[in-house]
Amino acid sequence: MPSAAAALRTRASVFAALGDETRLGLLAKLTSGEPLSIARLTEGTRLTRQAVTKHLRVLEDVGVVHAVKSGRESRFALDPRPIVSAQAYLEHVSRQWDTALARLKVLVEET
Repeated sequence: MPSAAAALRTRASVFAALGDETRLGLLAKLTSGEPLSIARLTEGTRLTRQAVTKHLRVLEDVGVVHAVKSGRESRFALDPRPIVSAQAYLEHVSRQWDTALARLKVLVEET
């Protein structure tokens, strides 16, 4: 099991990768469940294949997408596990804030 610091670094890298509108657009295209080629991922955009490749590598480095070889071509597929983990972390932080705000409310109302 990774240390707390390692888990935090992993989450931070996922959030950093998701913090780019181009990468979010690529993920939206990959939510169909079908692995897509770089050519398909560039359709309807002004992005070059080289730019899309760069963004896919960032997503691949954090485990959000993975390459699937199809003959000579690589297709990219979504792996939602890191996103689900990030969502669970946000829910945990949200519960912590809810608890802290409830304590503050009680404190303020008692005074």
